[in-house]
Amino acid sequence: MSDELKRGLEGVLVAESELSHVDGEVGKLVYRGYDIEDLARGASYEEVLYLLWHGSLPTREELDAFAADLAAERTVDDDVLDTVRTLAEADERPMAALRTATSMLSAYDPDGNVDEGDDGPTETARRQGRRITAKVPTVLAAFERARQGEDPVAPDPDLSYAGNFLYMLTGTEPDAVSEETFDMALTLHADHGLNASTFTAMVIGSTLADVYSGVTGGIGALSGSLHGGANQDVMQVLHEIDDSEKDPVSWVKDAREDGRRIPGFGHRVYKVKDPRANILQEKLRDLSESSGDTKWLDYTTAIEEYLTDEGLLEKGIAPNVDFYSGSVYDSLGIPVDMYTPIFAMSRAGGWIAHMVEYQADNRLIRPRARYTGPESAELVPIDER
Repeated sequence: MSDELKRGLEGVLVAESELSHVDGEVGKLVYRGYDIEDLARGASYEEVLYLLWHGSLPTREELDAFAADLAAERTVDDDVLDTVRTLAEADERPMAALRTATSMLSAYDPDGNVDEGDDGPTETARRQGRRITAKVPTVLAAFERARQGEDPVAPDPDLSYAGNFLYMLTGTEPDAVSEETFDMALTLHADHGLNASTFTAMVIGSTLADVYSGVTGGIGALSGSLHGGANQDVMQVLHEIDDSEKDPVSWVKDAREDGRRIPGFGHRVYKVKDPRANILQEKLRDLSESSGDTKWLDYTTAIEEYLTDEGLLEKGIAPNVDFYSGSVYDSLGIPVDMYTPIFAMSRAGGWIAHMVEYQADNRLIRPRARYTGPESAELVPIDER
């Protein structure tokens, strides 16, 4: 047994997976062998969920049945919605509210809080996972509307997963460009190897805990500033640039001279531009042309070109998915502090897939830590300390 310390488990292989693969050297992401660009442009988020959960892309008949089953689970119990409203009134953070509501959903699951149904643990996990995935958008939209003093909008089973969320958020059916863009964003965030939140969900799953526990844990891990939230930081920078009335390149030059890091650049895995950033940059262009407002597109493009000319790409520091996703969400009218919850809404499908996959050949995940405390200590009675 090796005693080599690998902080953060960096470079340590802990599992095998057929779900997704990230090649950071060339900027490639695949789900079950399919290139992310092909999936984002040619498949819906529902198709991607089916692929992750069942191992292959669905036929038309399979997709229709799967999407209908998913849509049928969108309604959330009134008790959960009351809790969501209470959390909004208490000014709770969106990720914390989502974590609480997701855990609460298990109390209303027809399968109950069980590890295994009559047809086995895998099918029980998939059913529960389908309900979680279907209900999270309803919870998030209801939370945001409650913060605005508005009643929740009931889900529409005739709309797509992406279209229904935007409808529940705004009360208006989205146009085709907005729906397609948001669907793509969900696909791009659905899975990404053993990142911190996925590994958290998988560790929880390895104990044979239920899917609700794993997804709740994944949300908790994603809420940390070192994992989710970088797209919020990007938008805050863009607003700061806009408020300063400087051109973006001058602002970035001054920021770097002051020692500030520009968010949305650099990635733990990618050494070149994140392939998801390319797709979202393209969709931001579509949204900008559709609305006639190109401000965020102009800013982000100028910043990327400047930092590229400065040689950051040569150092392996390139735009990641967060550099463009924030601008896309802003163009869709989504509040900044809802960006990470939307990330969780998409990534829940990946967490569930990893839990199901790992439990099929389960081994409890139990690493070691090197003890660095005292070798011996004498216990002194409490009255003599």
